[in-house]
Amino acid sequence: MPAPHNRFKQALKDQSRRLHGLWVALASAHVAELCAGSGFDWLLLDAEHGPNDIPLLAAQLAVIARFDTHPIVRLPVNESWLIKQALDIGAQTLLIPMVNSGEEAKAAAKACLYPPQGIRGLGAGLGRASNFGRIGDYVATANDEICLIVQIESRKAMENLEDIVTTEGVDAVLIGPADLAADLGFPGRVDAPQLQDAIRDIICRVKALGKPVGIMTGDAALARLAQDEGIGFLSMTSDVGLLASAAARHLAQLRGENGKADGGY
Repeated sequence: MPAPHNRFKQALKDQSRRLHGLWVALASAHVAELCAGSGFDWLLLDAEHGPNDIPLLAAQLAVIARFDTHPIVRLPVNESWLIKQALDIGAQTLLIPMVNSGEEAKAAAKACLYPPQGIRGLGAGLGRASNFGRIGDYVATANDEICLIVQIESRKAMENLEDIVTTEGVDAVLIGPADLAADLGFPGRVDAPQLQDAIRDIICRVKALGKPVGIMTGDAALARLAQDEGIGFLSMTSDVGLLASAAARHLAQLRGENGKADGGY
């Protein structure tokens, strides 16, 4: 029996299709399960800015597994030991933030793959990745099903974009507009023309190199720009954003119907 087929990795190759996702940062299996049933193509479990660790990620991967949506795990750093742990708990698609050079991309790719292509240690038989050792051909087939996405979010990454994108083992690129805007000198300004030009440039160059490119942005104008340029995968909000906006909207509705809230019960 081979490793589970990574449908998201395969779907990325279809340039006629855009894959829509949701950031999931609340570090809750209940929230992940709720979101997984909503029909998104993919969910991003955020361990960079969300309070996630390996046990919490494992619990979320387990509940998402019964849905069609595909889980992506964003790790906090590009470290081989952490990549190994994320893969062993069953993640097949990883997002690595702040990849600024071809060497950094190569290190991430090597960490994702078993020898001789990479340096991943052989211990997945202890975890979910191999169904706790029940997938007999896991080691022989796992490399083909791993999907590595690297995040471009600095001027240095733009300068080294070709080296990053053409690194063997890198399957796709995700643009991080908030950090990129800050690095360009416009923190909090995703509407800055310089950022928009940079995003157009990144999308054009990555597509010319034959790799899928995605973006996460809550800014509708920036999302439209990315879609017009042919972005392959897109997220526009998170579980945090949805809950916060829905709570505020609900309170406003209550106050509109019943007068100003008195602050107590």
